[in-house]
Amino acid sequence: MPALNETHDLKLRSWVSSANATDTDFTIQNLPFAEFRRKNSDEAFRGGVAIGDQVVDLAAAQGLFNGEAAIGAAACAEPTLNNFMSMGQPVWSALRLALSRALREGAAEQSSLESCLIPQAEVEFSLPCTIGDYTDFYTSVHHATRVGKLFRPDNPLLPNYKWVPIGYHGRSSSIDVSGQEFKRPCGQTKAPDAAEPSFGPCKRLDYELEVGIYIGKGNDLGTPIILDDSDEHVFGLCLFNDWSARDIQAWEYQPLGPFLAKNFASTVSPWIITTEALAPYRAEFSRDPADPQPMPYLSSEQNSAEGALDIKLEVLLQTEAMRIRKEAPVKVSQSNFIHSYWTVAQMVAHHTVNGCNMRPGDFLGSGTQSGPEHEEGGSLLELSRGGKESFALPNGEQRTFLEDGDAVVMRGWCEKEGVARIGFGEVVSTVLPANQ
Repeated sequence: MPALNETHDLKLRSWVSSANATDTDFTIQNLPFAEFRRKNSDEAFRGGVAIGDQVVDLAAAQGLFNGEAAIGAAACAEPTLNNFMSMGQPVWSALRLALSRALREGAAEQSSLESCLIPQAEVEFSLPCTIGDYTDFYTSVHHATRVGKLFRPDNPLLPNYKWVPIGYHGRSSSIDVSGQEFKRPCGQTKAPDAAEPSFGPCKRLDYELEVGIYIGKGNDLGTPIILDDSDEHVFGLCLFNDWSARDIQAWEYQPLGPFLAKNFASTVSPWIITTEALAPYRAEFSRDPADPQPMPYLSSEQNSAEGALDIKLEVLLQTEAMRIRKEAPVKVSQSNFIHSYWTVAQMVAHHTVNGCNMRPGDFLGSGTQSGPEHEEGGSLLELSRGGKESFALPNGEQRTFLEDGDAVVMRGWCEKEGVARIGFGEVVSTVLPANQ
């Protein structure tokens, strides 16, 4: 896994002054990647790196780097990051190091690189890469148990859950970048007291607070990715809102699992935080001794010592009425990725253990990330206890599930004493009325 190096040094400061603010997501120790262009322009999308409130335009910065960093920067100038992501850790790290050195206070490259900066407030984003395949996992035991209790009170957690990282193949075509607006889905639902299902707009629309995982370097068909080699293949992470129509889901999910309840919209944050940037926030991964311990292909000393990631997560809600009155979104829950029952490495190793080949840009969802306490629920299904309990917003509005016009904001960040803050930015998306 990526080792700590000079790019993680807490003492580093940037000549981009906004990157030195204590509350910025995009410190010089972060340097995440995205695809962007100027707002309201017909420019081609190209790769950029966040530094403070600015974006380094990597297409404009051609010629400022050498060796593998130059190769990486040239690939980042393309309309998607797939080619760059395919190049592997040596190139990723070389470009990250070159950018870190060029953006530090006193860097000789300052005068050349200043002209390559564009304020983030002036840009728009596309998906950072072409997502070929998307798999959604189910890695929060707290979420799985709470949801299980709602539908199977006598058997909330199925016996395979603690043995195997559960996942399903999702729909990549409906994944979009932050700012996505989508229409409330329609489908079949069946009320508990109804003799037959009915058709119409979803009434129990929900969000799911997830972490997204981008595959960089792929593997050959028939060749599994070994647990401790996963970081050679995982390019980085983002925030992920996997929207869910709970009433459609309740009617259709057996016997084959999620379908129309999940494939109408999913939203990612624009910035990919590299695995190298997250290295200081690796944490110990352990399993309750009373639980089944991971099988050998899902277990290693390295994964036990540093497999977990300490990423703070929160969900905020802004209703249409709040937006009209220019009221800020309000927090409805907060959790942490460290509660995940399975690590990123375990997800990748299990996904490929049967020989499945992954390709640059393939995407994994972590599943809803909920903490052990009720208020740490990563979905409204949990917070409203299956729609049985509404909760009040500060303006007096009530919610059990989402209403038309609601915007959901998710944020994530890593922060602890003695280490630079690493932020994920945010993912925002808004519910529109259904097609009728």
